[in-house]
Amino acid sequence: MSTFIAVADTGGFSAAARRTGERQPAVSKAIAALEKRLGLALFHRSTRSVTLTDQGRLYLERTRLMVEELDDADNEMMNSALRVRGPVRISVASTFGRLHVLPLIPELLTLYPGLDVDLVLSDIVGDMIEDRVDLTIRIGRVEELDAVVRRVTTIPLVCVGSRRYFREHGTPQTPADLVDHNCLIYGGFREAANWPFVGRDGPFSIAVRGNLSSNSIETIPAGVLAGIGIGLFTAASLAGELSDPDIMTVLDAFVRNVSDVSLVAEASVCASARPLYDRVLRPGSCNAPCEQRPGPPKLTVRTVVRSRAA
Repeated sequence: MSTFIAVADTGGFSAAARRTGERQPAVSKAIAALEKRLGLALFHRSTRSVTLTDQGRLYLERTRLMVEELDDADNEMMNSALRVRGPVRISVASTFGRLHVLPLIPELLTLYPGLDVDLVLSDIVGDMIEDRVDLTIRIGRVEELDAVVRRVTTIPLVCVGSRRYFREHGTPQTPADLVDHNCLIYGGFREAANWPFVGRDGPFSIAVRGNLSSNSIETIPAGVLAGIGIGLFTAASLAGELSDPDIMTVLDAFVRNVSDVSLVAEASVCASARPLYDRVLRPGSCNAPCEQRPGPPKLTVRTVVRSRAA
């Protein structure tokens, strides 16, 4: 459309080529292809000039408005990216952040060149205001009543163990069988020793116990791989463990619970965090073009491992 407008404004293919920076044959070919697609002539051609037909004038009026709208949209997006600058602190659970959020950060830094990201990988559910967190990616229930929340997706729970463990101790057929097994407990769950299941009569829980518990979710898959016992956690917490030939899921018919993944921000989202809230973890959110960031990206990653607040 921009080539068509250039020909209409300049009155010739050569002049339009000079304006657009293209070669004259390319301009002529583009106009011919456009006329063929529309099934009508847009220009009267003579040896001295190129003028619009009646249909060409109507088409020019419509396309000029469209191109101006597109230019306005491009400028608005570019200016928006340039306005987003300064520090922003993002908090997310350690393993989920390392596997699923950290890979998105370089693209965000490219999209917003003036942004300084402080990515806090922590298994603690803290106070966003006290911890000066602008944006939290929360797995599970969101308890901040006055927060701005957007649910991104849901992730399933899985109950897994090693074939080596099951050869020695048997494979549980129902959740009730877990009382006779060594269950590895992630201390980050509330009521972590009560594992949730769904049966014919609805949801229920089973109290489990074992000789290994941890406030770090990565410890539980490691224990499962070592053949120590059975673990229950979100599938998103696994990097490649499920593809290990020694690992198998159990009680699939009873493990139907899912956890929400939500973006959480305080009601007064800071200016630098608002575009991230609108775009983080949204498919295709980080592929818009922008100017290159000068120098190395300003990215801070801090890992905090403490007991999760009860």
